[in-house]
Amino acid sequence: MQNVNHPSDESPLQQRIRQQRAMLYNMLVDPMQQVASRCSEFWGNKEAMDQLIQMSIPIVPYVTFLYVLDIQARQISANASMDGLVQKDFGRDRSQRPYIRQFDQNREMGLSDAYISLRANRPSVTAIQKIHQGGQHIGYLGADFDLRALPITKEIYTDPSRWRQMKGDPAIRSHLFEQKRIQSRLDDNIDLVISVVDELISENGIFHLKIHFSSSRATIWTLDDPYRYQVIQFDDLVDPDICLAYPHRNYPKEAVIPKKHIRAIFTTFKHLRLADETIYLRAGSVNIFNGIVGLNFSCDGSHYIPFDQFLAKDSAFWEGM
Repeated sequence: MQNVNHPSDESPLQQRIRQQRAMLYNMLVDPMQQVASRCSEFWGNKEAMDQLIQMSIPIVPYVTFLYVLDIQARQISANASMDGLVQKDFGRDRSQRPYIRQFDQNREMGLSDAYISLRANRPSVTAIQKIHQGGQHIGYLGADFDLRALPITKEIYTDPSRWRQMKGDPAIRSHLFEQKRIQSRLDDNIDLVISVVDELISENGIFHLKIHFSSSRATIWTLDDPYRYQVIQFDDLVDPDICLAYPHRNYPKEAVIPKKHIRAIFTTFKHLRLADETIYLRAGSVNIFNGIVGLNFSCDGSHYIPFDQFLAKDSAFWEGM
């Protein structure tokens, strides 16, 4: 029930998850201990136990269900909830559920990894607290939490700006040297396309753009309609009149990529597309707000690179890659 990864081995997203779990754990330690200590007073009296855990719902923050288990993890109480007692789980064997199987018996309380609940079929976590009587471990207090109801710290997770390389489909990599780049219509008009997409980003409120070289199209996200992407076909990409279809927008002050570097990014895409007939760029993307350049190559490998690192590499570097 505890993350076994060493912090230095965790990705930034895993670190964020660990921080959120630690916050929740610390929030629950005292209330769970408080309720568990009262449970031992009513051990063997189901009616009194049910009343106790129902009255304890306000004590355990954000809880969906509270219940009591014996030492074999068989439920000896009803489920207490904000809507009252639910009797149908009385007698239920929870010994094979992940929150019991993963529980560290050396700890007084554990917080499970997220799992999909059987009843609601939604991501949930469970806290398990030992119950003692006269110094003897006699059972557990269980508390289920729906992830939808849990608080998240104010800071929104953002993907860190670091160079990441991801390997693609092994089936594609194994036949890499049997393939050769086929000149696309976009390749034939690449300088014109670069001028058009540079203008769309610099002057027309396009903040994320991905060029699909092999299929001669692009996908874009606009400031005016950021929740939906649009597909731009080849005939429109090579027509400068497309800029009339999108209103003029000042280049955002919040953009991480300076406006003057947009064309240089696409020019480097051109080099990566045409420099080699076997290992070549299939698609390239740029997002001006997070400053990340995305690359997908013929080997199906992908790179996600901060724009300044991307532009700092010369031709010799990319040919070596």
